[in-house]
Amino acid sequence: MQYDVASVRAQFPALTEGAAHFDGPGGTQTPERVARAVAATLTAAVANRGTVTAAERRAEQIVAEAREAMGDLLAADPRGIVFGRSATELTFQFSRTLAADWGPGDEIVVSRLDHDCNVRPWVYAAEQSGATLRWLDFDPATGELTTDHLARVLSDRTRLVALTAASNLIGTRPDLPVLAEMVHEEGAQVYVDGVHATAHVLPDLEASGADFWVSSPYKFLGPHCGVLAARPETLEPLRPAKLLPSPDVVPERFELGTLPYELMAGTTAAVDVLADLVPGRTGTRRERLVTSYSALEEHEEELLARLEGPLRELPGVRVYSNAVRRTPTVLFTVDGVDSQVVRQHLADHGVNAPASHFYAWETSQRLGLGAEGGVRVGLAPYNDASDVDRLLEALRTLPR
Repeated sequence: MQYDVASVRAQFPALTEGAAHFDGPGGTQTPERVARAVAATLTAAVANRGTVTAAERRAEQIVAEAREAMGDLLAADPRGIVFGRSATELTFQFSRTLAADWGPGDEIVVSRLDHDCNVRPWVYAAEQSGATLRWLDFDPATGELTTDHLARVLSDRTRLVALTAASNLIGTRPDLPVLAEMVHEEGAQVYVDGVHATAHVLPDLEASGADFWVSSPYKFLGPHCGVLAARPETLEPLRPAKLLPSPDVVPERFELGTLPYELMAGTTAAVDVLADLVPGRTGTRRERLVTSYSALEEHEEELLARLEGPLRELPGVRVYSNAVRRTPTVLFTVDGVDSQVVRQHLADHGVNAPASHFYAWETSQRLGLGAEGGVRVGLAPYNDASDVDRLLEALRTLPR
């Protein structure tokens, strides 16, 4: 199948500014189709959801279409799709809800490979419920998180394990189905941070073994909001704190206040853009997503190979992204050069590659990078070979 990166790039007005964007893991650029969907919703007649007026019916349609779109993207039942302000906000909300059933003697497992949005909410929930917190480690040399690591902290007292589908800092993709099976054998649940992974590998809620999968559309060409997916029967027993008159049905009982219709319309448009990365294909949206993601993975793997070999050969460069299975995301430092200096040098050459711990606080600490972190290069659907070449050339001219 043909991945026409020039055609993809033409959909992103921001690229006309000329920068090479490797900052996608922090938020991708926006396709025109998504921006139009957001603007069209904001300028149309929209009201609180209902069936009486055209404005009410439009709101209902926007919500239904957004749930269907995310259901297609995540291979999940649309009735289990929950929208929120962000993945962080949703995780805090669900941690409080789930913790209402925890107490002393229960154990909660969090991973040092995760973004803090899938760590700190569970830390607080464990503290407030009296549950014991267990830390799941990873190998800092390889970046791998394995079944051996999980076996050290898992027990019949475990209630929940929080795992990442892909590290937003170093790209590691743990073997989720195998890890989830271990967790389920102990009668516990798996809460997966799929924020970084969803942009690169087509998710499948059931196949992943996740009980809960959270993602952020702005990481995969959409607007700033959060989405959680779970089976409706998983959500049904949960009783979140909510306003008394607000709906008590699933998934609405988890959505606080009036939904952001414009962001939901933008999310639907983003999923449609992803489904059409390889134009001219027919079939259901899920089938087209399968084709698109396959082509996207091949494209990103080719660019990663073009980038990674030369990068590792540059004098003084240390690469921390070493797992066998990972996203096209590379974290590195340069000996003797502050990562913020590297970042500025790249920016001066029209290359956007930020430097930080990127809220993967525990990961950065475990790698020995502390609060400074490193320079992160992340590929997105609109990156091309010239972007990679510009990045490498800028690094070759880095003053020492």
